[in-house]
Amino acid sequence: MKNSLRSHKWFYGANETGLLHKGALWSAGIDMDNYHGQPIIGIANTWSQLNNCNMSLKNVAEEVKKGIHEAGGIALEFPVISLGEELMKPSAMLYRNLLSIDVEENIRAYPIDGVILLGNCDKTVPGLLMGAVSANMPIIQLNAGPKEVGIHKGKRLGSGTDLWKYWDKLRVGEIDEKEWNDIGKALSCGFGACNTMGTASTMNGLLEALGLMPLGMSTLPVTSEKRKQLNIESGKRIVQMVHDQLTPDKILTIQAFSNAISTLLAIGGSTNAIIHLTAIAGRLSLPIFPNLFDELGRKVPCITNVQPNGALLIDEFNEAGGIPSVLNSISEFLHLDALTYTGLSLRNSLQSLEKIDIKDAILELKSPLKSTPTLAVLKGNLAPNGAVIKVSAASAELLTHKGKAVVFENYDHMLDTIDDDGLIVDKDSVLVLKNAGPVGVPGMPEWGMIPVPKKLKAQGVNDMVRISDSRMSGTSFGTVILHVAPEAAVGGVLAIVKNGDLISINVPNRSIELHVSPEEIDKRFKSIIPKEKIHKRGYPALYIKEVTQANKGCDFDFLIPKNESERIFVEPIVGRS
Repeated sequence: MKNSLRSHKWFYGANETGLLHKGALWSAGIDMDNYHGQPIIGIANTWSQLNNCNMSLKNVAEEVKKGIHEAGGIALEFPVISLGEELMKPSAMLYRNLLSIDVEENIRAYPIDGVILLGNCDKTVPGLLMGAVSANMPIIQLNAGPKEVGIHKGKRLGSGTDLWKYWDKLRVGEIDEKEWNDIGKALSCGFGACNTMGTASTMNGLLEALGLMPLGMSTLPVTSEKRKQLNIESGKRIVQMVHDQLTPDKILTIQAFSNAISTLLAIGGSTNAIIHLTAIAGRLSLPIFPNLFDELGRKVPCITNVQPNGALLIDEFNEAGGIPSVLNSISEFLHLDALTYTGLSLRNSLQSLEKIDIKDAILELKSPLKSTPTLAVLKGNLAPNGAVIKVSAASAELLTHKGKAVVFENYDHMLDTIDDDGLIVDKDSVLVLKNAGPVGVPGMPEWGMIPVPKKLKAQGVNDMVRISDSRMSGTSFGTVILHVAPEAAVGGVLAIVKNGDLISINVPNRSIELHVSPEEIDKRFKSIIPKEKIHKRGYPALYIKEVTQANKGCDFDFLIPKNESERIFVEPIVGRS
């Protein structure tokens, strides 16, 4: 064997298999005549026509290949499953862990020395990273950028956020079906991810803070020339990372996750990031939930004036300097010595960038868009393992609240009754949705922003306390308590809540309580009749069996290392197939 590169096990075999493996690549059009032991760089691509957010990744892959070849590496692109948030049902979240397995096992089984991860849409981003982290091979992650801004009656439309607002207008008769369809066409404005601070923008931005994506890349337009150059440079850089053996475990330290969480708070990012960061950190045996989220949530204000917290869109945020400007603004909260994929510290990487002083989209710490806490983890008898609330998107007057529960046993029940004139509900009620968690659906869809009942909307009520074991879109807003753990479907207290029960939340005290005696709770549990599982085979059955609760990132239990030895990436035996 010529040297220690992993791929050499395939191509410098001591028997006929070395030639066989070279032949496989010759057949695929790869010039192995000029192979002299160069690094093999995999490009994991989530391109799919089922996922419009990711369709420009074909072009990104070609630009990355150019850089890899210029640096002397060999590029091998391979497909992995694409998680299209808009079309995939019941939720792309159901398949995030499957994508992570797809990535890890492709890396394990093939002659790959380093990987470029290509994603854009919500769950593709963490799914790619989870798998690559478990493989612990040099990685850089790239995105494709946000979509263009649609216009309706002169108004710039934010993906998701404005959709929910116009949906409420349609429900109460303020707009008609024709205008509703016009809005839909205006929102469908080409390739790219949501142009608000939804989960895609959040997670891609956090990759910059984690040190795995070029600074400033996440918010660049899809067609940006600067984006193309960064793609090429990343192709060059990954080859050097292989030579330097710069693996994810050297970059993704507890300090890097602290930086990502501080950034999440400063941008008013999606609550989905809490689950995703927890899952990624879990692959490295780094505990970050709930303590790190709550600790930093008390310190770091929201300074980004972007929907759904603010008024602007991602293109305006990009013009203000994007994530690097946020990092510079919150530098006092960051671990600036954290290593990045460049081989430099975050401090050195930021110093090399031009500073932009535009304060419409990114405000100063002394005058933030939303003061602390920006995020809170609540605990109590209703959520002993925690529930989360995005305080920056909630109504201040509802952060301390007590009201009677209006209970929906599942999502269909909620849809069937939420706008019923006979629904017993008032503005002080607490809307409760059960059986919408990881196991309950399965897949924990984004159903947590329960609509305000139509009859209350007509009275001018725009927000209510809402509680569920579900998630909500990063583009959503309101006083919405999510990720209740344990969920109803696995025996959480949420399962026994009844109409009329008093529930209180106290965000300043980080509490959430069901005001029912322990004896009554026990009595109700004994009367529950277990439901037969719908999924008895296939991937959904595996998901239900292995998925952890939200406080552990909804990862599969068998993918989370229980000790240091379980983090070791087991190499295949390379020989005759």
